[in-house]
Amino acid sequence: MPLYRQFANDGKELIIAIKGKFDFGLVQEFRQAYGNVGDQQPTVFIDLRETEYLDSSALGMLLNMRKSLGKSVKGIHIINCRPEVRSILDISRFDKLFVIE
Repeated sequence: MPLYRQFANDGKELIIAIKGKFDFGLVQEFRQAYGNVGDQQPTVFIDLRETEYLDSSALGMLLNMRKSLGKSVKGIHIINCRPEVRSILDISRFDKLFVIE
């Protein structure tokens, strides 16, 4: 499974982990992963530890998620990036829009 979603027991954290390629092929599954965050205002963590590649459609999906979630979450953190993925995020200036750890 290229995408994994898990809520913390208290509902205050949502982790979405992506394995392999983060590209247009995941658009529906990614949208569903953040579609129902509940009313706990969780912090969302996008875990890219096992993400080998992301393209412009993945960047668009992240932006759409940010816009869609708005104030219904405390924040969105992109975590565990490989150097090549981090480079793409830095070039795209995503560090101005997301917390990248």
